[in-house]
Amino acid sequence: MTDANWDGLPLAGTPTILGGVALVGSGSAVPCQRVTNDQLGQRVETTDEWIRSRTGIGSRCVIGSDETLTSLSKQAAEAALKMSGWSADSLDLIVLATSTPDDLFGSAAQVQAKIGAKQAAAFDLTAACSGFLFAVITASQFLRTGAMRRALVIGADQLSRWVDWDDRRSCVLFGDGAGAVALEATSAENNGLLGFQMKSDGSRGDCLNLPQFQDHLPLVASSTYQKGGFETIQMNGQEVYKFAVREVPAILQTLLSATNTTPDGLDWLLLHQANQRILDAVADRFDIPKNKVLSNLANYGNTSAATIPLMLDEAVRDGRIQPGQLIASSGFGAGLSWGAALIRWQGPA
Repeated sequence: MTDANWDGLPLAGTPTILGGVALVGSGSAVPCQRVTNDQLGQRVETTDEWIRSRTGIGSRCVIGSDETLTSLSKQAAEAALKMSGWSADSLDLIVLATSTPDDLFGSAAQVQAKIGAKQAAAFDLTAACSGFLFAVITASQFLRTGAMRRALVIGADQLSRWVDWDDRRSCVLFGDGAGAVALEATSAENNGLLGFQMKSDGSRGDCLNLPQFQDHLPLVASSTYQKGGFETIQMNGQEVYKFAVREVPAILQTLLSATNTTPDGLDWLLLHQANQRILDAVADRFDIPKNKVLSNLANYGNTSAATIPLMLDEAVRDGRIQPGQLIASSGFGAGLSWGAALIRWQGPA
């Protein structure tokens, strides 16, 4: 197996030798409130059978009055630090992948302060459901060049803020949650991020978006200003499904070819948890057995940037994912954006 097709290499003529990245800890957190399909059926015209048969979702968690996106992110971050055996002040970088921050200017710095990571730079990264993988890839560049030593990547979203809870087509899909991984610079020989691919297509962005209000108000004289605010999530479900079942296998095939990896050499397939039919279709495309496909969609729904780290942490903690195992992962969603990464889980030293 070879290191793959890395984007973001140094400028031509620069003799920098890139090192590796080790994934050594994980953590997750979900809200206390759980809303079942039957409970949603008391608000909109739907049933548990209708939702499960079309999505695979049975319930979802929703942030309540005593929780925030920042508090969930803090819990996930602290769990990842505890697993890795790190102190917060040993972190150099925190990247929070979210499209739903508590503060429009960003929530990463709030998380940095709450966990006591005084030495870490912190920023938000917005790429919707692809956000976690994009953030892992971004953080890894700082580590591989030797500029930083330790990073924490968090994927967290509170889509319940932006769901139309009276639209049965979309309200059944989404939930809230947070997940985190601890990344550490290591030698190229011990590299755990073996390759990646990233793609975007803004021409199809209107298939899934969260647009601003078009509300223009008088300012002075004939000038106006646009009042801040957003509508609810807008989604063309059929187009998003067709996009996912076409593009996810394609980007995974590119990644596997670039890394000289065969599907039967994978220990796990870990996809963004959007719809069970998508997970099944991608697994079928590569003849990957169902028992190698990680899924917790039934319990959480689509938590956007949180789905992959939430599932990763669950499988690490229950013993399914073991050190040294090989994981192919793909995130996909609004933007439209999609990406894939080939990961070897190391776990704590």
